Amino acid sequence: MARDGMTKLREFATRYTAAWCSGNAASVAAFFAPGGSLTINGGTPSAGRGAITEAAQGFMTAFPDLKVYMDDLLEKQGKVIYKWTLEGTNTGPGGTGKRVRISGLEEWRMGHDGRVADSLGNFDGAEYQRQVEHGVNGK
Repeated sequence: MARDGMTKLREFATRYTAAWCSGNAASVAAFFAPGGSLTINGGTPSAGRGAITEAAQGFMTAFPDLKVYMDDLLEKQGKVIYKWTLEGTNTGPGGTGKRVRISGLEEWRMGHDGRVADSLGNFDGAEYQRQVEHGVNGK
């Protein structure tokens, strides 16, 4: 990928990260093509901006103090790899009050409109659940 193309992708990813930190789930979905999809850990794809908004809202509700950090951005074989770290305290409805810090990645296929057409997201689901129940340090 040309240097200016990667610069634009890095700017896009920086804004995407800020959207995750905004508390506005629809602003996350706006980074996806209208028919785009987000699949988390091989689950059922959230297809379309409405479903992506719901998926993002689930994390924002569970972690009212949610922060997402961009760890890296790579281009590999026509895909964009967005590496991230999520942290927050599970104080949403029914929450455990435990602090979570988990890293993962999204593999993006970009659409012709410059938005994410498909995102395959992955993180260690067992470690995430352990932290929700016991906290990042097991406390």
